[in-house]
Amino acid sequence: MGCGASAGSTRTNSASTDPQPTTKAVVTPSSSSFSTLLNQQLDSNRIPKRDRRTDTNEIIQNFLLIWLDAKTDESNEDYHNSIKHLRRTVNTIKTFQDTEECIDYISKLQNEKAFLIISGALCQTVVPCIHNMTQLYAIYVFCRKQEKYEEWAKDWSKVKGIFIEIILICNVVQQSARQCDEDSIIITGISSLNKIEPSFMYTQLFKEIILEINFDEKKEINDLTDYARENLLGLIKYNQGEYNMAVEFYEKALDIYEKTLPPNHPDLAASYNNIGLVYDKMGEYSKTLSSYERSLEIRKIALPPNHSDLAASYLNIGSVHYSMGEYSKALSSYERSLEIQKLALPPNHPDLASSYSGIGLVYDNMREYSKALSSYERSLEIRNIALPSNHPDLAASYNNIGLVYDKMGEYSKALSSYERSLQIRKIALSPNHPDLATSCNNIGSVYSNMGEYSKALSYYEKAQEIWKKSLPPTHPHIALVKSNIDIIKKKL
Repeated sequence: MGCGASAGSTRTNSASTDPQPTTKAVVTPSSSSFSTLLNQQLDSNRIPKRDRRTDTNEIIQNFLLIWLDAKTDESNEDYHNSIKHLRRTVNTIKTFQDTEECIDYISKLQNEKAFLIISGALCQTVVPCIHNMTQLYAIYVFCRKQEKYEEWAKDWSKVKGIFIEIILICNVVQQSARQCDEDSIIITGISSLNKIEPSFMYTQLFKEIILEINFDEKKEINDLTDYARENLLGLIKYNQGEYNMAVEFYEKALDIYEKTLPPNHPDLAASYNNIGLVYDKMGEYSKTLSSYERSLEIRKIALPPNHSDLAASYLNIGSVHYSMGEYSKALSSYERSLEIQKLALPPNHPDLASSYSGIGLVYDNMREYSKALSSYERSLEIRNIALPSNHPDLAASYNNIGLVYDKMGEYSKALSSYERSLQIRKIALSPNHPDLATSCNNIGSVYSNMGEYSKALSYYEKAQEIWKKSLPPTHPHIALVKSNIDIIKKKL
């Protein structure tokens, strides 16, 4: 996080480019197979998503994929290749050429969620008829002219993108299915990681991966058990804002990996990345940069040049350079991340939003506010399409837009954005999460600039209370909010 001065008070920039820690299963040389427990994540405060192997038909069990196209030719080789790709992602696929038959089928679904691929020729007439059906979770428009439907799609939240290649749809269907799975978990009462008992979470996730690994030696089970315990506890403590304990657990997990994996294994890169994430939250930026650079070094050797994890590393390194005030280096890293992501990901993938957000942060601090606002708004646009309405990354985008309006002196717009950010964070985060304090501090800054000092003091004190509970006493934000409170008290 970086700080920017305003008239008489100090705002706190949102760490909207921070990724979420990753958790992976131990792989030992004699293991014949392994399952990735939790995916690499590229943005702050995401609940990690499970990543099942794509060579099983049980990848997505409670969903079905529906394909509606009046001109489908089942004898066509391209059609069969497309179905083959899709079956690697979802087990059940239903195809329709008749619109009414398709709509009737969706309306009668009871225990399954539907993902719909629809042709460009039909989307504008069919989507308005089915968009509000609870059985329908996501819609993907498959056409030859992407630009023809992009503006129209913005009005329909379930439309996850316009695609010209089936392989891109497969990738996004996987992500949507995982998100749908998470939404189902939330309904049962588990709304965030910090509300889950560590023993329960560990048991459930451990059980999932243990069933997919073939072991020859007892030592491998012990290694897996130790690693999973340390890494999952690190993840839980990270989400609870207990960063000193989180880094301790992650370093123990790294030590286990270094003893069991080759020196340039991608999972080692993930462990270094996790440690960097925690140091970043603690404000220890030199340690953060060292961990991120080691992670990138491994990924350059182990992964293809346009792999999305490389983009994640550049994104993280850019975030640290930004926090250290090295804006030209930050901009270079963010742009490199965006360059890779545009090649590797669909156009509305949330990771693209992270890079746009990072670029906006740099322009913001370079006082190029129109460029900053443009980047932030592009980031928010993608997130509104790709993420649930109360996702923490949306809060980060609103916070960043508020920062720009604040610096431009448009305080009513700034306050509106900050309040929307705080509203989302109250739903999505734990009561003492440091990002809640960020929102409170920034709202206090606006009220200070508007001359409403009693309201400003109230929000600053809320920020101080949360940061004292969630951050080390030497963290710069502790001093920041104390300074803001002292300034306001002199004006009352």
